Amino acid sequence: MVIEQRLTVLVFQRFKNLLLGVVMMMMALCGLGQPAWAETATADGAYPFYMPMAALRRPAIRLFVKCDASRSAGREVYAGQDAASLYGRATGGFEFVYEALDGTGHPCVYPFAPWIPQIAGPLQGTQYILRSSIAGHRVVFRTRNEWATIDLRLFDFGRQRVHFEMRDIELDFPGAVQAMGALHLEGFGGTPPGLFTAVIRRCRIYGGKNALFVPGGQTMLYVEDSDLAGNVGTNSDQEHTTYINGTLVTHLRNSIWHGQHAWANMASGHQLKDKAYLRIYENVTVSNQPQGTTASAMPLIDASAYGFTWSNNLRLVRLAPAQSPRDTLVDLRTEMLYGNPGNYPWNVLTDPAWHMPPDPLAVLDKVYLSVFFNTTVESFRTEPYVFALRPQGSGVVPGTTTMTGNDRTTRGQQRMVSIAFHTTGRTAHVYSSEGWTFVDPRLPPQDQWIADRDSFIRHALGLIGR
Repeated sequence: MVIEQRLTVLVFQRFKNLLLGVVMMMMALCGLGQPAWAETATADGAYPFYMPMAALRRPAIRLFVKCDASRSAGREVYAGQDAASLYGRATGGFEFVYEALDGTGHPCVYPFAPWIPQIAGPLQGTQYILRSSIAGHRVVFRTRNEWATIDLRLFDFGRQRVHFEMRDIELDFPGAVQAMGALHLEGFGGTPPGLFTAVIRRCRIYGGKNALFVPGGQTMLYVEDSDLAGNVGTNSDQEHTTYINGTLVTHLRNSIWHGQHAWANMASGHQLKDKAYLRIYENVTVSNQPQGTTASAMPLIDASAYGFTWSNNLRLVRLAPAQSPRDTLVDLRTEMLYGNPGNYPWNVLTDPAWHMPPDPLAVLDKVYLSVFFNTTVESFRTEPYVFALRPQGSGVVPGTTTMTGNDRTTRGQQRMVSIAFHTTGRTAHVYSSEGWTFVDPRLPPQDQWIADRDSFIRHALGLIGR
């Protein structure tokens, strides 16, 4: 009787999933959106307050990709309008909706990488959306093709406002050694107030030289409820699970980073290489748990000390690598400048006009600032320290973005402060001996704003007119 009841429940669930998938597909084809009773993710309509979303318009092109037919063909098979009508180029934005369930009611696994067109025409207000037909139900793209990638190319978008979004999608590209990123978001040529925003929700990304690669530019990235599961590149010292290069904002929530491709005889890359001007980490786990290789010996997070970082509930996990591990887990570095120098409110080099006042905690609104709340450390050893704030330099190598003199500047010349509250786990010290760093200080009333995430964001972006 119990077995019969379980079978009845299973059959009913599969029938429900099939029915829901059919209804979702029909409503998508008719342009009606989701029925009120469909499974929805409540956060899908919510965006960070600093992202200006009001100017966006609905994508001009909407394509629905069928599951079983696509799997049989080994390529996208569309219901209604097909991609051939685009001639490989999209004007006015696009939305790709992938059927979430196969004919048996299971999550659909597409045996190829998603195809998306190149962008053409006016970009102002355009959106580029890839999503599952059922919110909260991931579709999977799985292939060993060495070029497998999603590569969104936006060149010279200037002062225009553009948005990309990917929801409920898994990219599983274990052979993609040629692609710069399993997800490669190329947003180039933006000038303020031009802005490219990218939102990733409930996704899993694995493959490419970097699982996620975001070149420098006027870009804001928001990642939520996702799993960045590693890269497969062969230049392990220069490739990372995620590489964010000189953007405006990185905002990560409720997500995990791990799986950096490493080698026994190399220090290898980082789980998260993040050179954004402003970085927000909330409930994020970063681990050197490998994906089929030895563990990386490098710091888990490689971030820029220039700019601003606000972190709460960051969990750092280090397994034993084949090499001797680097001493720090979060490296706030200063030997190179990433991104447009105009993104920075103060000189990134030491400046004769600046000397740190006797009480650095009294000038937190006038310095580059990183604040870490509730960081936990899990490691195979007692870590010497968790965070390192590297010193500013005094010059730049001509024709490059490489700083010089970092080892010869004084503490008083530094215009950077880092503060950590309630850091726990296997570590001897919270900070290295460099820079202006403070552990669990008692803040004066005028500094209480640094504990409020939104106030911190407004301060950092307000300094550059965003």
